[in-house]
Amino acid sequence: MGPASPREGRGRAMRPCTAHADSSHPRDVIVETRQDAGVRQEEARRVESNAGKPRGVLYPRPDSRHFAHVRVLPSEDLRPWVEHFWAVRWDLRGQPPVSQQTLPHPSVHWAFEAGISRVGGVNPGRFSVTLEGLGGVFSIKFRPGGFFPFVGTPLSTLTRRTVSPGMLLGPEALELEAAILATDVTRDADPERIALAESFLRARLPAPDPNVALVQGLVTRILEDRAVTKVEDLLTPGGPGLRTLQRLFNRYVGVNPKWVIQRYRLHEAAERLRESPPPELARLALELGYFDQAHFIRDFRRIVGRTPAGYARQAARYPL
Repeated sequence: MGPASPREGRGRAMRPCTAHADSSHPRDVIVETRQDAGVRQEEARRVESNAGKPRGVLYPRPDSRHFAHVRVLPSEDLRPWVEHFWAVRWDLRGQPPVSQQTLPHPSVHWAFEAGISRVGGVNPGRFSVTLEGLGGVFSIKFRPGGFFPFVGTPLSTLTRRTVSPGMLLGPEALELEAAILATDVTRDADPERIALAESFLRARLPAPDPNVALVQGLVTRILEDRAVTKVEDLLTPGGPGLRTLQRLFNRYVGVNPKWVIQRYRLHEAAERLRESPPPELARLALELGYFDQAHFIRDFRRIVGRTPAGYARQAARYPL
């Protein structure tokens, strides 16, 4: 899942929503590895419980014999800004193309891929990609609100867009791009790429900004508290008002808080609809904060491309 999203189309990698790991890396690694990684699979399983469930993946990843997807947490000093590093590699030579779909998170991604390295803002829709041949992507996923301090540009200007990293971070960003691509992103060399990326970011650590922690706390609350179903649920005595919240989210995240609430609830809806049997739609709509079942079905179909019932039937054929 690339920059904000690497361009949609053949051979483009998608956003990281499932987790895999290479236990040879000294830091925390999230979830499983390739099927042919041998003994490292056992170590990957050991840390799987720390990763949480993947969110936003609509359909399963390709066969792990032909596909690797790695997520690695950053060093401690970078965690206020960076959520994780991720890499996708595929070798589908002699295999049919594979389509993947996700519902992107409210995050900026800086993706490194030969010929199309980009920084991308939040993609409000559904992200689709077709993987074919031999390819790979390495990316930095910033926490919601975590990219703004590096550039000082309202992230609403990046929403639905991908731009050259040099435009936002200067010529040194292009030097980093060249160094990372020189490692050949189709091969397993993630620790080397992470070291390069972390060195670049450390040299540009922004000044403390209390709004970053404020926004991130609100996003975490939306993610974890199912009782938050509308923006008014985020208001607290002595806290920022409604208009201030709107301005903060547009500036620091790139989308308004209503969008973030809806996106995380749709993530939850997709997860629940993969249950067997799937929940009753009217009850699920109510639990997710919808006024009625019809509004839920409309929103789900508009973003996911299928009705909830149709998605449940399709997802049952491809369990995660």
